[in-house]
Amino acid sequence: MIRMSEQTPYTLHTLANGLRVVIERMPGVRSAAAGFLVQTGARDEVPELAGVSHFLEHMMFKGTANRTWGDINIDFDRMGSTYNAFTSEDRTVYYGWVRKADLGKQIELLADMMRSSLPPDEFTTEKNVILEEIAMSKDSLEHVMFDFLQEKVFAGHPLAWPVLGYDHTLAAMTRDKMWAYFQRRYAPDNMMLIVAGNVEPSEIIEQAEACCGSWKPAGPAPPRIVPPVHSGTDVLPIDRFKQQVVALTFPSIAATDPRIETASAAATILGGDNSRFFWNIVQKGLAPRAGAQHLDYTDCGVMILYAACQPDRCEEVLAAIRTEAGRMCEERVSKQEVDRVKNKRRTSLAVEAEAPYYRLTQLMDDMEDHGAPRTIEETLAEVDAVSADTIHDYLQACPINIPGHLTSVGPRNWPEV
Repeated sequence: MIRMSEQTPYTLHTLANGLRVVIERMPGVRSAAAGFLVQTGARDEVPELAGVSHFLEHMMFKGTANRTWGDINIDFDRMGSTYNAFTSEDRTVYYGWVRKADLGKQIELLADMMRSSLPPDEFTTEKNVILEEIAMSKDSLEHVMFDFLQEKVFAGHPLAWPVLGYDHTLAAMTRDKMWAYFQRRYAPDNMMLIVAGNVEPSEIIEQAEACCGSWKPAGPAPPRIVPPVHSGTDVLPIDRFKQQVVALTFPSIAATDPRIETASAAATILGGDNSRFFWNIVQKGLAPRAGAQHLDYTDCGVMILYAACQPDRCEEVLAAIRTEAGRMCEERVSKQEVDRVKNKRRTSLAVEAEAPYYRLTQLMDDMEDHGAPRTIEETLAEVDAVSADTIHDYLQACPINIPGHLTSVGPRNWPEV
């Protein structure tokens, strides 16, 4: 067991089978949150199993050797737990937030779920649920645009397919194929148990040994491959939508890069609340929605600038996006813009740090991106270091005044390529 230092509230421990246990003690609260982070997601799938990680997340709630799916749901509710799970491109997370007295029960329940039996009689039913989820996603213009953008920008790489997968991959998926993926990826040496709250670390480690110590390791997971970031133009005409979404995507930095707070600040100044896009695109009536997003993974990142507009206004909206992007690269942003964004980020970090539920997610990000937990003070120091100069330097290294990748989705076949 490693207590990182007398000045930090963290305890790190690794079981003999490779499961890492990360604990933050928060003595001033009356609750605690626990979660399993599985280092697997859509980017770890082979093409014919696209969507298996998300499908598997659903199946983990469907029964174990000790509990039916009904037992799982009732046991969460008996504790009054705030619980959920999610799957992304690079991780799958299961968590619950309870009062301190029920934390042991919460960890035991989550650990039991991690050894799911993937009940065969639930497999087809849940497959139909996922297929309906995919169908519903196709009703959202922004969702369709983002999936299409990822498909083209990351073409040739697993980041190109959607987390939900495709109709044809879900339809062809079998329980045996899912079981093989489950056994390979949900091994203790590819997982972490993360706990935050008013807890005693030695008790958490003792319970982790009891609940998870018998799990069998699988050995090192295959290394992830850094994706290409393609430029060019891709258009997806879809008649059923009334608006067109236009997006520009540019290569950027990974979540592990020390400039990540600067990149996030640049995106917020350009396309967040009260941003340049808001005042110079939305408020001028060019488009009802416009924004900027820095999308980052552990080994790559992109900056996405986008707007949803009437199809006949694509040209002027794209011109406005490029104009604001050019200004950001050519002129230093104002101190007032930087201070406003930094203060909003500081407030968000402070509020989240006071609740184990949100602190749990912050710790997961730290473990994935930095390999160790970080105090809020350490993160705030990175926020404090953001300035007009650091944003200027970032935009020189990762410019957004270059052609980039243009994505257009909507009823208009524009631009014609």
